[in-house]
Amino acid sequence: MRRLILSGLFFGVVGVSVGCVVPIYSSSPDIRAKQLINTSESLRQIPEIWERIWGLDMPDLATPYRTHGGVI
Repeated sequence: MRRLILSGLFFGVVGVSVGCVVPIYSSSPDIRAKQLINTSESLRQIPEIWERIWGLDMPDLATPYRTHGGVI
């Protein structure tokens, strides 16, 4: 039982730290440059997506003056 718990803990720690050992990008400079450009291009779209989600790119429909709201 003790061996099972220790091995599970070991594989858990190793599984979490694999992302730091295995490189994300290629070792070839040409391929790495293309991957970095693709990554930065996709992150450049985040402000537009954020504005669209929150409705900041739409005009404000609130009137600056009070309206009666009743039928004239």
